[in-house]
Amino acid sequence: MVKITFPDGSVREYEQGVTGLQIAESISPALARNVVSCGVNGETVELNRPINEDANVELYKFEDEQGKHTFWHTSAHLLAEALKELYPGIQFGFGPAVESGFFYDVMPAEGQVISENDFAKIEAKMMELAKKNEPVVRKEVSKADALAEFKADGQTYKCEHIEQDLEDGTITTYTQGNFTDLCRGPHLMNTGLIKAVKITSVAGAFWRGDAKREQMTRIYGISFPKKKMLDEYLVILEEAKKRDHRKIGKEMELFMFSERVGKGLPIWLPKGTALRLRLQNLLRTLQKPYNYQEVICPGIGGKSLYVTSGHYAHYGKDAFQPIHTPEEDEEYMLKPMNCPHHCEVYARKPRSYKDLPLRIGEFGTVFRYEKSGELHGLTRVRTFTQDDAHIFVRSDQVKSEFENVIDVILKVFKIFGFENYEAQISLRDPKDTEKYIGTDEIWEESENAIREACKEKGLETREEVGEAAFYGPKLDFMVKDAIGRRWQLGTIQVDYNLPERFKLEYTAEDNSKKTPVMIHRAPFGSLERFTAVLIEHTAGHFPLWLTPDQVAILPISEKFNDYAQKVRQYLDKQGVRALVDDRNEKIGRKIRDNELKRVPYMVIVGEKESAEGLVSMRKQGGGEQATMSMEEFAQRINAEVVEQLKAAEE
Repeated sequence: MVKITFPDGSVREYEQGVTGLQIAESISPALARNVVSCGVNGETVELNRPINEDANVELYKFEDEQGKHTFWHTSAHLLAEALKELYPGIQFGFGPAVESGFFYDVMPAEGQVISENDFAKIEAKMMELAKKNEPVVRKEVSKADALAEFKADGQTYKCEHIEQDLEDGTITTYTQGNFTDLCRGPHLMNTGLIKAVKITSVAGAFWRGDAKREQMTRIYGISFPKKKMLDEYLVILEEAKKRDHRKIGKEMELFMFSERVGKGLPIWLPKGTALRLRLQNLLRTLQKPYNYQEVICPGIGGKSLYVTSGHYAHYGKDAFQPIHTPEEDEEYMLKPMNCPHHCEVYARKPRSYKDLPLRIGEFGTVFRYEKSGELHGLTRVRTFTQDDAHIFVRSDQVKSEFENVIDVILKVFKIFGFENYEAQISLRDPKDTEKYIGTDEIWEESENAIREACKEKGLETREEVGEAAFYGPKLDFMVKDAIGRRWQLGTIQVDYNLPERFKLEYTAEDNSKKTPVMIHRAPFGSLERFTAVLIEHTAGHFPLWLTPDQVAILPISEKFNDYAQKVRQYLDKQGVRALVDDRNEKIGRKIRDNELKRVPYMVIVGEKESAEGLVSMRKQGGGEQATMSMEEFAQRINAEVVEQLKAAEE
């Protein structure tokens, strides 16, 4: 018999070799119909995998993140199976599940091209195969046998992967119908659970992400266990197109990109810059009670700085290449992280235990090399500004300081209406310790410090192995926007490693020298990504205190342009941001254009307003309309701003 412990702490005994499906069946037939995979001691596996010893078990439905991953992983294999039938001679690269569906990188045979015109027939073939309810069979194979099998099938890329990346004892294959793939799993037990599929896009992708290698065709898709779910997803997809921050950012004149300036290098336009500065000022207000000391550091640093920090060794492929100066052996790097500079700020003079916590903040611009195919508006760029801070503390201060940062992040979420969020503790992968720096003891202490702080704050968390930074574990906040999409925003990290690498120290109360602990934090994450998420969350309808233009003043004809300017000047003195639209256009056109720019309030001025010193107010979206004095209108705007910002002062 084996003891199975469930997430609620309850324990049941089963025969040795019991499977996840049998466990689900013992609980309820409905659960057995809906479960797609299971977690055994933290590892997601197939429902038919035998459990031969005592274990902690979770049962995953499609609604669970692990369940979606399993479902979409099998769907990627189903896509490949369909492509193999439709395109003889096609070569396969990698085909993983991703956050919203799956993709497969393929190389069609010479003369074959896969385009949007082929989506319908690929979907039809996938559904034809899914209806066969083919079992997905896992098999452990030797490296020699795997190589022989894929050579016989003419799969050049698979053979390269086997030869370069895999070792005996680690190779598994999964087969459904006439398709076999190299894979670690997990998968559905059969393809029959897949009831609806949609091929969403096609793009180019270099083999192994190497721009020097051949370009493959990447086909994206998504699938569901019910047709209704696909229909709902397509509605959300249409709404997402309307909310696309690239489209809205252009309409509102917030930012731009220029091919001459370079890919992934955003330019903030005047309205966007003003919005960005207001975000910075909000954060300064929120962190003022905690005595942050703001610094400005250069955008480059000597290579030796990043060798010391470990970024050069562990972050090299994601950074721009070193800059060589005319002087011999002098090398610089564009700054990929702010923390090494802040370590130097700490080290500039002796520190005492009385100086800690020392909170060093910076709106620091950093540079990361992202492949051109992965760039996307403001969410994936090559330069961005973090609302960064590094807090140096004694070990006994870690928990309380971590809790203070949680408070700041939750205030940010409250102010911007991000009510649906979850916290993820990102841990080191104990099976791949070469990716990280520091001892096992330091990692255990860091991870436990985060767990304790979250428990103290009553913050529900989930843990994700392998998602830690190379120098320490972190707490990542995932928010869901207005249409249910998940974004990673604020982050807090505990770091015992960098202070040691930089030989930072302070004089303790007993006059001994000790090493501080370093907490990294960024409530927004980056100003670029946060702005993009906020645009898509609000569809560009920003809070009144933040929006670039609060009021558009629309004169009915050019006769009233002077009065419109008088209104603008008055509002400006009252701290209200207003513009005058004095174009020679009909009033209906002006209203439509300013609606498109998401201006919250419009005031229309004509003969009556000019004669009596009034404004006719119209709320964005064709809502409330009223006529009032300039004084009353300004008071209304300012009162609304004060109300919105109360959360920042509480």
